[in-house]
Amino acid sequence: MTRADLLALTPDALAALANRGLVKRAAKDLDAGDGPEITVAPDGGVEGRYPGGVTAALPAGAGLEAATCTCAATGTCRHQICLVLAYQRDAATGTAPDADAAEPAPAEVTDWSPGSLDDDALAAVLGRRALTAARRTHRAGYSAAIHRPTPDDPVARVELQTCTVRFLVPGELGYVHTDAVASVRGEMTVLAAWAFRAADERGLTGSDVRLDVGGDGTSGQEKAGNASGGLAAAVRLVDQVLLEGAVHAGPVLATALRRTAAELAARNLHWPAGAVDDLAGQLAAYHDRDAAHDPARFAALIAEVHARHRASAAGGTRSQVLGTDESAETPLRRVRLAALGCRVGGTDLVRTADVFLAHAGTGVVLVLKRRWNVPDGEALTGADLAGRRILGSPLRALAAANVVSESASRSAGRVVRVAAGRIAKTTVTPLGNAWEGLPAGLLVRDLKREERALDVLPPRLIRPRVEAELVRAVEIAEVRDVGYHPGAQRLEALVADASGATAVVSAEHGAYRPGALDALAAALADAPRMVAGAVRRDRGGLVIDPFAVLTASGPVVPDLAPGDGAAVLDGPSAAAPDPLGDAVRAGLDVCAEAAHRGLLHAAPGLRDRIARTGEDLARIGLRAAGATLADLAGTVGSDDPDRIAEAWATAHIRLLATAELR
Repeated sequence: MTRADLLALTPDALAALANRGLVKRAAKDLDAGDGPEITVAPDGGVEGRYPGGVTAALPAGAGLEAATCTCAATGTCRHQICLVLAYQRDAATGTAPDADAAEPAPAEVTDWSPGSLDDDALAAVLGRRALTAARRTHRAGYSAAIHRPTPDDPVARVELQTCTVRFLVPGELGYVHTDAVASVRGEMTVLAAWAFRAADERGLTGSDVRLDVGGDGTSGQEKAGNASGGLAAAVRLVDQVLLEGAVHAGPVLATALRRTAAELAARNLHWPAGAVDDLAGQLAAYHDRDAAHDPARFAALIAEVHARHRASAAGGTRSQVLGTDESAETPLRRVRLAALGCRVGGTDLVRTADVFLAHAGTGVVLVLKRRWNVPDGEALTGADLAGRRILGSPLRALAAANVVSESASRSAGRVVRVAAGRIAKTTVTPLGNAWEGLPAGLLVRDLKREERALDVLPPRLIRPRVEAELVRAVEIAEVRDVGYHPGAQRLEALVADASGATAVVSAEHGAYRPGALDALAAALADAPRMVAGAVRRDRGGLVIDPFAVLTASGPVVPDLAPGDGAAVLDGPSAAAPDPLGDAVRAGLDVCAEAAHRGLLHAAPGLRDRIARTGEDLARIGLRAAGATLADLAGTVGSDDPDRIAEAWATAHIRLLATAELR
């Protein structure tokens, strides 16, 4: 009989089940004539005997994890992978031992759904215990983002809050890959299949769909509506902060915000809880005269709480708008991660480093966080931190390396943690060409396609609060222009992909990473092949905030580079006028100033500026945004505080969404 499951395994699927290096080595062995002599049993079991006496076997009705081999390797070995590749080649040429019954290798199946697998099929492979554990989670309710197979990406995939499940071979549960640890792998696979089943039953046939599954029987809209009632008290408290402003709000309000954030988190409203907690931090930073306070950030957090409340009341997806009921952290199986650089930040008292780690098997970027207290009298810059050891390696090495760990856990917010005391199970090796093996969702070769992908996202104000959501590795064919803007202390470079589409690499000077801009300029002059960083829409195109650059000389992590920023950088080419962007930024600035000073304390001059800014927006064609500012200007100074706060939130939410989408 023909093993359709083996014929359906692509090189990418084999790499997910083993690793890409093993697949390449097996292919080289096969090309060199060191492949096995294959025999196929009547039940479909495949055995391969190698010239050196090694025998590998692939039992029928089971996945690659059930394969055996007489070599000394533990786990999946190159002989097992080579046996799969040899079987596929023989089937393609008609020389397989079962050639009389063999059929051509099956084409990629893009019209199947894991939801078609019933519970008996799930139990037969995964066990009744996995279904029992999954039912407990199902009763509580969970969120899922499903990807249906397409010609460009033929693997059915489910992104749960703390892991990803991929169905590599249609209809075959033996070839399911997940980054969850073995003890919960079966449960996560069942939850993923049920997510597809729920989407099928609801008629959600899009290639990418986010939905809430299970729960107490109420619909997603009812859950979101009920939860919005719990947000009402938080919105009222946030409005007090808005009306008083950071300038006039006392410490009592900051304490109340912290308490409210904890109450929201206890109700699993994690996304608004995070916004309220961050707002409390901004208020505390202002009163402590801490540089961490940012009026624009302060205003955006207030707008976010309002936006999530409004979206939940309108029936938005609860898990996306408000948060998830799932466990905060899930242990991962042995994972291989490729570092995409590092971002150094913090305050005068605390220094932070975020290392971005791409997980090719699941198509997401995780963040490893570290923080250090700054000793009195020390600068503790990124260059100083570069030598600090994390996971047994200097930070400079970790930020541009491959990381393999058996002791990692992943949170719902995509923060990765390595268990203390188990460092021996984590290895750090040079990066090599790991970026080139990243999946299409993380490796950007077509800038226009990435723009279109960003266009369909919901506004950031109501998306899940996950780390490194839009961190990508971008392949560049050409650096067309590099310039430094002294006033903004910003370095910008125009880069192009192979088709000529362009993006702007933009980095600002930071006091805690003084050598970053010099290192970035040098990297962009050293035949750069790729740049890794956070991607966003701005000024009508893509902008990349760089964390690392892969050059002809190797990877460069600007934030960890030595130097004092004293290098002379060339000035920019003449920038094209951007009246639309200038008007939107002016609107955001005037709203942020109003929130900073407090709407109840707005002077007549500020009201006039709000009105003029609204007129400017209407004049350039943004009439709806202009109307919201005109309404705000008309309500400021009235005797209805609730109406003033509502008008401000409406205006700022629209301006933030406009700035993000243009």
